[in-house]
Amino acid sequence: MAVLGLSTALAIAGPARAADAPDPANWQAVLDSAKGETVYWNAWGGSQNVNDYIDWAGRQVKARYGVTIREVKVDDTANAVAKVVAEKAAGKNESGSVDLVWINGENFVDMKDKGLLMSPGWATKLPNWKYVAFKQNPTITTDFNTPTDGLESPWGNAKLVFFYDSARTDAKDLPKDTDGLLRWAKAHPGRFSYPAPPDFIGSSFLKQVLYEHIGDTSKLYKPVNDATFEQDVKPLFTYLDALKPYLWRKGADYPENYPDMKRKLADGELGIIFAFNPSEASSAIENGELPDTVRSFTFPGGTLGNTHFVAIPYNANAKAGALVVANFLISPEAQLHKQDPQYWGDPTVLAMDKLSEKERRKFADLDLGAATLPPSELGPVIPEPDASWTTRIEAAWKKRYGTAR
Repeated sequence: MAVLGLSTALAIAGPARAADAPDPANWQAVLDSAKGETVYWNAWGGSQNVNDYIDWAGRQVKARYGVTIREVKVDDTANAVAKVVAEKAAGKNESGSVDLVWINGENFVDMKDKGLLMSPGWATKLPNWKYVAFKQNPTITTDFNTPTDGLESPWGNAKLVFFYDSARTDAKDLPKDTDGLLRWAKAHPGRFSYPAPPDFIGSSFLKQVLYEHIGDTSKLYKPVNDATFEQDVKPLFTYLDALKPYLWRKGADYPENYPDMKRKLADGELGIIFAFNPSEASSAIENGELPDTVRSFTFPGGTLGNTHFVAIPYNANAKAGALVVANFLISPEAQLHKQDPQYWGDPTVLAMDKLSEKERRKFADLDLGAATLPPSELGPVIPEPDASWTTRIEAAWKKRYGTAR
């Protein structure tokens, strides 16, 4: 009851005063204010190539703008949100502990609804916004069915893609949808699994299954209907019940996260894994984490896709520094470095027709690796459901199958 009361109070309170927020329209003033600031960036720290990229970005903004990045590694973005919630409840409306947060989906919606983000519109005023493909890609302006309103700046695109080791798994045997995946798991017991929700990758798998089996997919793009929820998710849990006996360790345990699945694919424990980055396998091969026989595949009918962002809490201590970091992350240079599989392989949010010919050529010349599917083979993008579905199916999964990680 106390938690519900706190949430209600925060929602009623609405956005905090943002008069002291720097105006990105006056960029020189932002640069002047940012010099010497330290940006505490809360980001998922479970992938070494992502951590290395953040280190690289930190060196760039330090040398160019005098801004220091301190990465605060979190295993769940909700933990960063909880910090800001606690600070607002305590009346700490300035000098907060979180300056920048890597975010999307239900965590963004939660922060937006509770008035925990810096004033709307800042993202679209960044100097490098002019390069962003916001017209071509609707997931940049709508995050899990919720308008972004310039409250978060895009950083990368993502799409659910599956990986297998061609030295161990026959490409002719690969599934073409989740029903085919269930048949594959039955034929290869113990060789497939998914991380336990609320791990992001595990929850994404559940949403993929639900999309394919719910029947009326339009329901997923509206808030959960309490009256019909149990019936709506029944096909999901019918599927998961059928899959469980054939999972790795028969579903008595689950992989910890995507890096854990990656290790299990490399060791031959798992035969098929999945990630939310089409270039992830090539990047892992480049870094020696997966054998060079690993390849990618996806479902012809489509898989989930979204955009991930950075956001600035309303009470951030280093707002100007956070703006400088967010702007650098959508520069052609930073986006090119990020899309290179030897560093990360995360797809760009930029529109190629907005870049100079020289910059376009650099993107075109990137070697994305033998394990990366070309855009023409990635299949349709299935938009993320309304954010309310994620939290509800995670809770339902936990109730049915035990304690989630």
